Amino acid sequence: MGVLALSLCAQATQTFSNTGTTSGWDSTNKEHDGTVQQVTNVVYKGTTALKMTQIYDSSYTGRYHSEVVKNNVYKRGDTGFYGFTFRLQDDWQFSPAQSYNIAQFIADFSDTGCDDYMPSSMVWLVGNQLYSRVKQGTICAQKIQTFPNIVTVSPGAWHRVEIQASWKTDGTGFYKIWFDGTKVLEEYNINTTIEDDREFQFRVGLYANGWHDDDQMKGTQGTRQVWYDQIATGTTFADADPSQW
Repeated sequence: MGVLALSLCAQATQTFSNTGTTSGWDSTNKEHDGTVQQVTNVVYKGTTALKMTQIYDSSYTGRYHSEVVKNNVYKRGDTGFYGFTFRLQDDWQFSPAQSYNIAQFIADFSDTGCDDYMPSSMVWLVGNQLYSRVKQGTICAQKIQTFPNIVTVSPGAWHRVEIQASWKTDGTGFYKIWFDGTKVLEEYNINTTIEDDREFQFRVGLYANGWHDDDQMKGTQGTRQVWYDQIATGTTFADADPSQW
């Protein structure tokens, strides 16, 4: 079988893809002065990308999401690949003491009385370091396993992220991350999600969670911009690898 045929076979298992457009998502989450824009001047591949902006407001006490949302991406027992590219603005100011989330898996637990929308795995920046995590336990007794200082992120450059996860609560799960084509995290025999069978969303976008969680902006850069392109999910690495489709 030729390379092209193999590539087509791999693409056949892609469960979701978006080439940096505002269409094709189940919803868009824009809070306060945040924006989600489709642009053509800064792209990873093709002709369009998504530009996410958030602006700090010292008089505002809410959250700062600028995200696009795909519903029903995983539930407990699933295994899948999830990929995207992102680019920080050229003059991104790295704050070593504040978090900026760039992707997350999340579900609505409002019916439990213990939480509302609860993220399981997240991918975020602290300073110039990429972090991630998995959420364990029950919704009313949550535990977090954090993976800090995974890799260094550069501003003004497109970065590729691929995640493979086996979403388990029986100690047999695994969680892996590739960054710019290199595997940078590999954790086996862990719980990787909450003990619940509801479907989780996959969201990509800027969530300046540190501004809300710390009740302040650290540093001096009150306008933050992140671009996204080639977002996909699937059952093989190639399905979610932005460089291969």
